[in-house]
Amino acid sequence: MTSQLAIDPYLKVIFSDDKSVAYLEFTKFDQEFECTAEQLEGFLRTQGLSNGIDSIILQQISSNPEAYTLDKVIVAQGQKPVNGIDGRIEYTVSFDDVGRRPLETQDGKVDYKELVQLNNVRKGQMIGKKIDPLPGQDGISVTGEPIPYKAGKEARFKVGKNIVLNPEHTVIYAALDGMISLTEKSKINVFPVYEVNGDIDYHTGNIDFVGTVVIRGNVLSNFRVKASGDIRIVGGVEGAELEAGGSIEITGGVIGYHKGLVKAAVNVKSSFIQDGNVEAGEAVIVSQSIMHSNVRAGKSIFCNGPKGLIVGGQLQAGETVVARTIGNTSFTVTDIEVGVLPELRNQLGVLRKELKTHVENLEKTEKALHLLDQLASAGQLGSDKLALRIKLSATKKSQLREHDEIKESIWEIERTLEESAKAKVEVIHTIFGGSKVVIGRYTKYIKDTSERVSFTYDDGDIVMVSNH
Repeated sequence: MTSQLAIDPYLKVIFSDDKSVAYLEFTKFDQEFECTAEQLEGFLRTQGLSNGIDSIILQQISSNPEAYTLDKVIVAQGQKPVNGIDGRIEYTVSFDDVGRRPLETQDGKVDYKELVQLNNVRKGQMIGKKIDPLPGQDGISVTGEPIPYKAGKEARFKVGKNIVLNPEHTVIYAALDGMISLTEKSKINVFPVYEVNGDIDYHTGNIDFVGTVVIRGNVLSNFRVKASGDIRIVGGVEGAELEAGGSIEITGGVIGYHKGLVKAAVNVKSSFIQDGNVEAGEAVIVSQSIMHSNVRAGKSIFCNGPKGLIVGGQLQAGETVVARTIGNTSFTVTDIEVGVLPELRNQLGVLRKELKTHVENLEKTEKALHLLDQLASAGQLGSDKLALRIKLSATKKSQLREHDEIKESIWEIERTLEESAKAKVEVIHTIFGGSKVVIGRYTKYIKDTSERVSFTYDDGDIVMVSNH
């Protein structure tokens, strides 16, 4: 029987990076080698192992060592850490989103009365509170040492206009009476509301407002309405320009005359769009029809009501287009594109270059501060160098803040681009020949009429599948 000392030259222990797993590997082997499970365990303990040793595998190795000479084998496993749970923000108010749909009857009529109600809050009303992250549990390595868990991240409020925090920064409140709105990058704002009881015409002129605008009338051709919050129109839009930092809702529909633009950072909701240009950061929701229009949405386009019809024009969505009917019996060319986010890809490249420049500048600032700190320690810091040191310290703080903001923007874009893999065109009823479906850089021309189908990307091609 081989002695404990004699088996040492044949064996080697390898640890995983966090020492949660240990492997046994033969460094050499000959027919004279033999050992017992007890000898193997003794060898492991001389290598520092004290936790999670697998006695069964040691018995198997001792019974037939040659079978384990080709590759390393797991002989001990510790307990992996359980990571903490991220903190979160719990809101006490509701935000308008894509899930809130207009009431539709069987004849295609739409009741927008509820949609024009504003999400009002009162001064001092609590809007949300911060929930602390939950701790995790340390693991134990095969050497008996603790493996630290990854702590949950603390949630952060994205505070916009007219929002105040309590002294502990755990609760946010409305600073004034107004409408609560979620704008770009999920910033929470409370905007005062500007209301127009009539048309936007020569009597009112163009509107540029820092809050939410409610128009109880039509927006006529060549006029412009701009709002930092939402725009709600209880009427129609005719060849006008609308731009909102939040969402836009139009009761009477859009007749664009191939001019003007309806643009929202979040959602655009309308009864119909004809000859219009519409852009939304997230979703475009149309209850009746989209005719010969250019429509772009960062995430989704919905036209799936009882009369949901898309004919002509070009529709682009980052993820999904859902329609009841696409095209018509005249084979009108109708272009549907999903998975299209060129602006975000370009923006990501620009931000990465900016981040690299910020890192280089920050390193230069830190080197300069280090030299000044050395001079200060040696008592050689003159008044001019002291002023420079103060200035560089302020510069460093500013650079760190900008660095963190750029990194957060990069993370948000990367997350959005990952989600674009969900690209899909869903047809509730019929898609006619003459339509074109584009997913990413792949194109499919529809020659024959099909019913209740969806188009997705799979293995280098666009595939059509039944919705049944």
